[in-house]
Amino acid sequence: MAEIKDFFIKENTIEHIGDDVYDSITHIIADIDAFSRSTYKSVYVIDYYKQNFLYVADNPLFLCGMTAEEVRELGYNFYLNQVIPADLNLLLEINVAGFKFLQNIPTEELRNYTVSYDFHIINKDSNKKRLINHQITPLRLTDSGKVWLALCVASISSRHKSGNIMMTKNKSKDYWLYNRENKKWIETSRQ
Repeated sequence: MAEIKDFFIKENTIEHIGDDVYDSITHIIADIDAFSRSTYKSVYVIDYYKQNFLYVADNPLFLCGMTAEEVRELGYNFYLNQVIPADLNLLLEINVAGFKFLQNIPTEELRNYTVSYDFHIINKDSNKKRLINHQITPLRLTDSGKVWLALCVASISSRHKSGNIMMTKNKSKDYWLYNRENKKWIETSRQ
């Protein structure tokens, strides 16, 4: 059975972020909140230091019948409770593969990368499954170059099954598809 600690590996565990640094990002969270009101997509922010959700928008798509505050308070327990078991294993695999991929990227380029994949969430009231597309991109880094905050965006998936794991680089024709069988990223280019 998966646990919250399974989401945190050497590559995404952060030693310390001071309260003063959190004070300096309140305007960023306010900006994300303003943006989230203008899109149909669900937006939230993962805090890898506190190992929780720093912000969750009110968009009901991702909330699974809960309030944004309830999901924020649940943090990673939200995944444990609302993601189907097979897809929870997928999330754990993507987490490791994505952070290992980013280890090979120069720090100054990290914020240009986004990982995208599809998984099922379950509404707590109706038990209805919904396939969502989930994208994560680094928002803020630590001084040592680790991802501290990540911006997450969820929308209804146009696909029919979980997976579809892709890493993209902003303003690049190159992208990488993750092969779950051999656990490798395969570089491809758009024409």
